[in-house]
Amino acid sequence: MKQIIFLLFLLAFSLSFAAAQTELIPAQTALPQAPAAEVSFNFTRQGGPASNQFAVWVEDAAGQYIKTLYATRWTAVGGWQRRPTSIPVWVSRSNLGEKTSGQLDAVSGATGQTGRRTFTWNGTDSGGSLVPPGNYVIYVEGTLRWENQVMFRSTFTVGQGAAPAHTSVTFSGGSTAERGMLTGVTVRALR
Repeated sequence: MKQIIFLLFLLAFSLSFAAAQTELIPAQTALPQAPAAEVSFNFTRQGGPASNQFAVWVEDAAGQYIKTLYATRWTAVGGWQRRPTSIPVWVSRSNLGEKTSGQLDAVSGATGQTGRRTFTWNGTDSGGSLVPPGNYVIYVEGTLRWENQVMFRSTFTVGQGAAPAHTSVTFSGGSTAERGMLTGVTVRALR
């Protein structure tokens, strides 16, 4: 009889422990999610100073910053303070000055060589929480040389299945010489 009572007690304790553990796991992270979007573009490395800087980030349809997918390390780790014309829109919208070195290391990297670049957004914000289905924007900003900039803006919807995004491009500054630094930008929703 004591063994049966002990086994019942052990079973009840195990079930209550399992239930407590389940409550600790947030519902939004309990199941793995497919990537939400992918952005690809051609990068052609430019010669000379004050060029080759770019950033890729996500905002919601209302213009609220969500997450940086990539930024060139020189700008991310302080170059923006020495040269304010280095990817200035990303610097402003990401609140770069408030980021820790660990946060910057997680999204930045060396500029790299000429070639196709692809970045995938997993559908989370910078804190790791899943964002709700809806309309989002991926930006690709590049500093072509000094104050000469390019901005690609791609709108897409998460939660309506795979689809290509609508992308527009804007150049600023007087030079047209480096406009080939970032080309062939494509963005597509994946879920």
